[in-house]
This record gives sequence, C-alpha cells and structure tokens, in this order.
Amino acid sequence: TLRKPISQSSMTDWASKNLNMHTQGIFRRRISLSNMLSWNGGSIKKPMLITSNRTIKKEACEMFKLVQSYMGDRQTRMDRNDVALVTVTKCWSMQGLRDELYIQLIRQTTDNMCYRSLAWGWELMAISLAFFSPSPKFQSYLEGYIYRHLDSDEKIAQHIKELVDLKNKKITKSRKKRKQNTEDEGLPISTYAKYCYRKLQKVAVTGGKKGLRKPTVEEIMHSRNAILTPSLFGSSLEEIMLRQQEMYPGNKLPWVQTQLSQQVLALGGEQTEGIFRIPGDIDEVNALKLQVDQWKIPNSLSDPNIPASLLKLWYRELEEPVIPQQFYKECISNYENPDAAVAVVQLLPELNRLVLCYLIHFLQIFAQPSNVGRTKMDVNNLAMVMAPNCLRCQSDDPRVIFENTRKEMSFLRMLIVHLDTSFIKGLV
Repeated sequence: TLRKPISQSSMTDWASKNLNMHTQGIFRRRISLSNMLSWNGGSIKKPMLITSNRTIKKEACEMFKLVQSYMGDRQTRMDRNDVALVTVTKCWSMQGLRDELYIQLIRQTTDNMCYRSLAWGWELMAISLAFFSPSPKFQSYLEGYIYRHLDSDEKIAQHIKELVDLKNKKITKSRKKRKQNTEDEGLPISTYAKYCYRKLQKVAVTGGKKGLRKPTVEEIMHSRNAILTPSLFGSSLEEIMLRQQEMYPGNKLPWVQTQLSQQVLALGGEQTEGIFRIPGDIDEVNALKLQVDQWKIPNSLSDPNIPASLLKLWYRELEEPVIPQQFYKECISNYENPDAAVAVVQLLPELNRLVLCYLIHFLQIFAQPSNVGRTKMDVNNLAMVMAPNCLRCQSDDPRVIFENTRKEMSFLRMLIVHLDTSFIKGLV
C-alpha cells in the first residue's frame, strides 16, 4: 500500500529552504524556483543544494555535466554505461553528493521536451537507487516527486507537446534536433516511476550497496536490466515463481532458495563453525548475487559463509516475509505452544507454507547434535539469526520491537524442534 506522500506545498517549502538559488545575467538576478527546477541545457556554476563543503561544490558542477551526458543532452565520447559508472561511483564514495544527484535528476526530468532524454534521466535515477539512498532529510521530497509520476504518462505526453508548441516559433537549429528527438519513445515514464518508488522504499531501509569494492559496469548494467526484469531479490514469492516458470516449470519451490541452500551444504556448511552467524565477505556476496540473478551458480565457491549470507539476504529482502504479515500476531501469541505454532504453518498460503517448511527442514539439519558440536550453532542460535528473516515487526516502538524479538525467536525455535518436514525431502 502506497502511503500518501508529502503535499506539493510542503515540497515547494522544502525547496525554497534548501535550494542554492542561482543567478543569471550581468545584474546577477536570482533565478525563480520553477526555473531552478526545470530542464537546463547549459552548465551550472554552483551546486543545486546549499552546502559549505568545497569538494562537494566542485564535484556537483562536474556531476551535472555527467547527468547531461547520460541523458544525451551533452556530447561525450564516453559510453553511457561508463558515464553512469563514474556518476554512481562519485556518489557512492562521497555521501554529500547523493542528494545533489537526485535533485539534479529531478531538475532535468522536469519540463524536458525530449522524451528520450526524459526516459534516460529516469533510468539514471533507477540505477542510482540500486546503490545508495537519499538522506533522510531529502527522502520525502524525492518520494513526493516520484509518486506524482506513477500514473502520469498522458499528462507527460501532453505537457511535452505544449512545451514544443510554445517554443516552436523561436526554434534554433539545435532546438530542432531536440524537437525531433521527442519521437523516440521508450518505456512509459510510469514504468520507471513505479520501479523507483519501490526501490526507494527498500533502499531507505537497507542502505544500498555495501562493501569496500567500488561499483562495477556489470552492476550498472544489472541495475538497468532490473527495471524491466525484476531481481530474484526484493520481489514477491509469486513474482519469483512466475519468472522461473519458463526455465524450471516443474519446480514447486524458488530455484534461488533451493540452489543456495544446497550450495551451503555442498561446501560443508553444517560442519562450519559460526555458520549463518559469521557473515561472508560482502564483496564476494555481492558478486554471487549478480550471478544468481542471471540463474548461474559459479563452480569457484569455497566458503560456505558466502551462499549462507546470500540466502539470509534473499529471505530478508522478500517483498513480503515468508510468514505473511497477517499471521504475525498469531505467531508471537503462540511462541510457547508447539501445537499452536505448527497449526499456524498449516494456515499459510500453499507457496509460503512450502518455502517455510523447506527452510525449517534445512535448519533442522544444522540443529542435529552431531553438527552443533562443530558449528557451535544450536537451535537457539539458529532461531536467533533466522527469525528476523522470516517475521517482520511493524511497530516503531523500541520496547515492542525488543519484546517481540524474543517471541519471534521462540516461535521459530518451536518450528525447528516440532515441525514435521519429512515430506520436503526430494521436493524442488
């Protein structure tokens, strides 16, 4: 359910307080707020947002040229993938540039007469959201802007036509080129907006790309492809099963779940101390995630903590948790009652029930005394590390969260100890 974003007046108020108002002409007249937030074919001499950081001031002006280059509004010899890589890497490395990039993209996708340029601006926003979130201070503004484009295709087409008609009498040769580009239509803007909206919700929680390794061209291309082809991470179970229907039509369980689970076991995870507790190298986990999203499992894996960490991430990033939200209260109410806990599982939708039973069956392997002696991960530890990936508390109250965390762990422990998952053997 989409929550109602901030109002247009609140957005205007935010902009008037935070925009670094530019000037023009020999008398250095201040540019109006609407012009500050409308497409600009020239360069900028200072950042869009107020800042005292000298490095940010310099980098912001260079980044505006990169944004224009990616959108096709400035000539460059660089490949668009490379332009995106340089832009994203700057912001990923320098936190102070992130809001600046998003406000520049808002500007360049407002009153833009060229549909292709407009689409590429939205595409760059979608790519950027795969790597970093805006600051909490700026998130509501960006969210409001994206929200207003969720169902705006007809309005955008009409607005572009009006802008072109308005400027028709004063068109220069260079403008004629831009006008001709309005014919090059790609994806509807609402497709980008819907993707960006969902991505913003997630990245605001997860914080974007982690690790020390800088973004790569492969990750740029992958994040662009994800706009049309949803990732196996962060989607719903139903979407994932629909996507794998073509490749694995007979599978009753998500391919990503079974493959990563089998990899953990194949690499001796049930004999590895601290499995699921000790995280795998984050850069290697990111690399494996890229491969898995292309339906590939590399042969070069040697550390079971890598697929184990990615498996936890997959459960954690599901659009809706394995145990859907409407069953949450029932779970934490029956955290001490084995029969009631098992009964909740039988009430789940069929796909969720199978996915949860596969996970519990998998954890029961690690809970065997012969394995616990090696992993030092008994049933309590397994429940502690896995419960947050299966159940999600919706409260904002720290006391409720703290109290429910204990109940979530206890509920999962009940399932590991008492749920009969023997039917899962051989099920894929």
